Amino acid sequence: MSEVLVKVCGATRAADLTALHGVDLVGLWWGVRGGHADLSRSAFVELAARGGPEPVMVTFADDVSELARASGVRWVQLHGFQSPKTVGELKEAGLTVVKALHFQDGTCVEGPLVGAYERAGADMFVLDRVGPDGALGSTGKVLSESAVLGIADRLSQPFLLSGGVSPHNADAFRAVRRHPRFVGVDVDTGCRDRRGRIDRDRVGALVAGWRR
Repeated sequence: MSEVLVKVCGATRAADLTALHGVDLVGLWWGVRGGHADLSRSAFVELAARGGPEPVMVTFADDVSELARASGVRWVQLHGFQSPKTVGELKEAGLTVVKALHFQDGTCVEGPLVGAYERAGADMFVLDRVGPDGALGSTGKVLSESAVLGIADRLSQPFLLSGGVSPHNADAFRAVRRHPRFVGVDVDTGCRDRRGRIDRDRVGALVAGWRR
């Protein structure tokens, strides 16, 4: 994969995958009830098999190992408040596990559990911001650099930056980009056009802006 990983989240159709030139990981939602990109089981399996960027199951569910096996997906991103035990069970199933850490009012909600997640086998974290209505994921709300650095210094595993990441705000996170455990970005809203579709030009700008 590239020196700076780029993950684009929320693909729902084959055309989304063809727009992801230069992208390393694509987030496919399953078990995200009410989410704008939540997929049925059959649609998830179909998109996961199409090729392109490495597919990542993004889910609020706990028990997803059977669907991971059925679809061939090797990465799972836990984007809810799952327990360290869930992380351990997915690691035992041979999956690469990314755990979301959510920030609210500048504080990491799962801060006290970071060590437990790492001991359970979390391979990577994604740092994201809770929306004003309590929404998790795809809020388009930017995290403060100071909040990110505060938790990043406590991590022993790498992390992706999410929360309001766009093609044009890489310079606002210079200190984050220099952090030894920063490995890339996870973007949804910042890669979409006015209709809410993943946009090839915005994806290209994102890749260029964050890999300078």
